[in-house]
Amino acid sequence: MFRGLLGKTLGFVGYTIQYGCIAHCAFEYIGEFVVCSGPSMEPTIVSHDIVFSERMSRHLYKIQKGDIVIAKSPYDPAMNICKRVIGLEGDKVSTRSDIFTSHTYVPKGHVWLEGDNLRNSTDSRSYGPIPYGLIRGRVCLKLWPPHTFGTLGENPNKQNVKSFKDSD
Repeated sequence: MFRGLLGKTLGFVGYTIQYGCIAHCAFEYIGEFVVCSGPSMEPTIVSHDIVFSERMSRHLYKIQKGDIVIAKSPYDPAMNICKRVIGLEGDKVSTRSDIFTSHTYVPKGHVWLEGDNLRNSTDSRSYGPIPYGLIRGRVCLKLWPPHTFGTLGENPNKQNVKSFKDSD
């Protein structure tokens, strides 16, 4: 009797470990569900929206301008941020404030991120370009609330971003 109970317990633990490993690999390499909070991506994504962030684009270096990404915060690595890619390496990004316009080149291996709600977003305008390695995934679907289900729209604040080749 004790042997049968021990066998069932060890079998249960083994299946739990296997399924845990499968779940870990799925969330690490395929994608994850993310509950967004904060006003920085309004009106595209508002607080408590649930999105799906796929990870394959990050691994294949397929992140493009206009994509919304989940990244590690450069200020606090325990926190994730949700921002739109405005510039890739080699791009010249123009940022405007109430007083002046500045231009920044995105260095190799970095991206320029900004929130869609420019007046209420802490982004690359504050902390500069972030390393590509901080990107966790690309948001590809909005899942919740149901009436907003689907792919995400374009940036409501399109800016002038110029690409420069290494030879320029």
